[in-house]
Amino acid sequence: MADMDINLAQTKPTEGMVTLTHVIYALHAFSALMGMLGPAFIVTAFLTGWPSIIAVIINYARRSDVRGTYLDSHFGWQIRTFWYALLWVVIVALLIISVFGIPFAWMLAIIVGLWVIYRITRGWIALINSEPMPVPM
Repeated sequence: MADMDINLAQTKPTEGMVTLTHVIYALHAFSALMGMLGPAFIVTAFLTGWPSIIAVIINYARRSDVRGTYLDSHFGWQIRTFWYALLWVVIVALLIISVFGIPFAWMLAIIVGLWVIYRITRGWIALINSEPMPVPM
């Protein structure tokens, strides 16, 4: 793992790609903010809000431009956050279908919303500090 961090640190990304990564975090954060201010849960706004969908499309479209830099770990972090949140939304929806699962679904949706906020915040702080995100093995 340390070798990977050293290799990522050796290749410096372009300033434009760093700015784009900030914009992507801002798009995800804006979707989460819409969820907090609106009647929807944070996680559903994160997933269904256009800013977050646009952000994940940009992640996939521009990922090859950040290969070999620490930004690649940020793109992976953002993509995984989106897809894991979608998985949890499906689980929450299945729980809501059953009458007995509704209270648990509400609690789970709030927890996942907080998790999304944590992931956006942690990633953005690491980006500000020019640090890579943890890469899953």
